[in-house]
Amino acid sequence: MTSHPPTSPPIPHAMTIAGSDSGAGAGIQADLKTFAALGVYGTSVLTAVTAQNTVEVAAIAEVPEEVVIAQIDGVFEDIGATAVKTGMLSGKTIIQNVADRLEAWGPRWLVVDPVMMSKGGAPLLQRDAMGALKRDLLPFASIITPNIPEAEILSGIKIATGDDAREAARKIHALGPRWVIVKGGHLDGPAVDLVFDGETFTPVEGERIQTTNTHGTGCTFSAAIVALLAHGLEPLDAIRLAKRYIEAALRDSYAIGEGHSPVNHFTPQAASILADALATVNR
Repeated sequence: MTSHPPTSPPIPHAMTIAGSDSGAGAGIQADLKTFAALGVYGTSVLTAVTAQNTVEVAAIAEVPEEVVIAQIDGVFEDIGATAVKTGMLSGKTIIQNVADRLEAWGPRWLVVDPVMMSKGGAPLLQRDAMGALKRDLLPFASIITPNIPEAEILSGIKIATGDDAREAARKIHALGPRWVIVKGGHLDGPAVDLVFDGETFTPVEGERIQTTNTHGTGCTFSAAIVALLAHGLEPLDAIRLAKRYIEAALRDSYAIGEGHSPVNHFTPQAASILADALATVNR
């Protein structure tokens, strides 16, 4: 008689819809590493191919819209995804098609990382795409994770103080997302992220890690939230644990290349963070 190993619980599925980073520190590559580190099976929908390293983005080529659509439909038809994140979407048509297909498939969670610029300052969102982002995608978003410059663009408010950040969060929430996280990394002082659910502001405090290895921090943070949501955490718990994860990934990072090196997605702390996540879900 042939023996079979005991059946394991099904692994959560998550999807990233983003651009490719040939240096593997951000984008699709960072998202899939984060999913794997946090115990989630990750699928990917490629929106653009970038030729980049730690120093510069040398070239960008968008994926044809019919291929973007086919990737989303193909994964949902066969594998599915409880939680989805978007990163670099590049252009208006891609945003519109992504929004259309996500509305059709209706994943439980959608986290929008409104990627606009690379770490080195290269534009990753075309100028005419902002209207489509606000109008077509944000109404479906569960959570949006702008940094300070992105929050300023989305809200039209210059952010220099906590009051500014709160007003910006209100403006962005009015665009449709259920939860807004205005990340505090670009402000002086402690690394405090401001979370707004439409009624309550919750500061999520953290340690400011002194390192230049910061490439892909935004992608990694939003991907960690998606992975933790896929495990069954509620948003605020997922955000807090994702904050712990990105801090550990920064603390345990190491230099690669001559520019902004990436975080360490496979930080040894990932295992304890995942264990705490599962304990939270099962308590």
